[in-house]
Amino acid sequence: MPRTMKVVEVSRAGGPEVLTLVERPRPEPGPGEVLIRVHAAGVNGHDVHHRQHGSHPIEPGETDLPGLEVAGVIEACGAGVTGWKAGDRSCALVRGGGYAEYCLARFEHCMPIPPGFSMLQAASLPETCFTVWSNVYVESGLKPGERFLMNGGTSGIGVTAIQIASALGSEVYATAGGPEKCATCESLGARRAIDYRKEDFATVLPGLTGGKGVDVILDIICGDYIPRDVNVLALDGRLAVIGTSRGSDAGLDFSLVMRKRLKLTGSLLRPRSIAYKARLGQELRERVWPLYAGGRIRTVIDSVYPLAEACKAHERLESRAHTGKLVLQVR
Repeated sequence: MPRTMKVVEVSRAGGPEVLTLVERPRPEPGPGEVLIRVHAAGVNGHDVHHRQHGSHPIEPGETDLPGLEVAGVIEACGAGVTGWKAGDRSCALVRGGGYAEYCLARFEHCMPIPPGFSMLQAASLPETCFTVWSNVYVESGLKPGERFLMNGGTSGIGVTAIQIASALGSEVYATAGGPEKCATCESLGARRAIDYRKEDFATVLPGLTGGKGVDVILDIICGDYIPRDVNVLALDGRLAVIGTSRGSDAGLDFSLVMRKRLKLTGSLLRPRSIAYKARLGQELRERVWPLYAGGRIRTVIDSVYPLAEACKAHERLESRAHTGKLVLQVR
């Protein structure tokens, strides 16, 4: 193995242009870690936040490189690793370091690549699937037969949440911008996609649900969406907020929250414990990976960029013109 590797680092806080291709020493796996020879890496909103602020919180021994999900081949295993060996193909959720030719991952957060999936497809899975499962199923407890609303339906999170919820028996709705994006949401399993440029989902949804509202909402928008989310939630409804693209000040009247007995949660996946993310991975293997393997749900990749052009991927993500995931091709 080479002693060095190409990586994209955040040279300073700023725009996409601060993403810089450099060489760094190749890492070695410690206890409980595997070293992955990266073929592809997913691009996520957290990477943009990381770049804009020039850093993100890191624990001792962690990397400052961006990138939360990778797909590739395991090169080496540290002490205590079970279930994986050198030569295995895997995709993995990581706390950073994905924008590189080699990346360290906890073995508990490695996932098998579904049959027939390319490395590009596999790299689009971990962060979105772990996030959706954590917020929609673990924290919000969405059940078959319940109604689910995805605010931000053509984001990487959105296309994943719509498909999983639909495949597992929920009645799915989504918001998206423009007829083409709404059509995409409906092709993925949404019963109705609401064009936020022309319609107010808080006005439309009561008519679609017979006045009952929805049971669970996953919201990556926040801001003035939150009061409307509360309005359309059913009794004992659950709202999970994981993004703030319209700002973090919601101006919410909590009297309605109390009357409806609502549960409001917010979360960040990256800081969660090793054990919590290992639990998510096990549940995904049991409940969601068979859906990918059986072709019941699929990846939606908007565009692919070489590692050296990570800045262009960030420009595309920030434009919000994309549908689905953006992926970096490393090899």
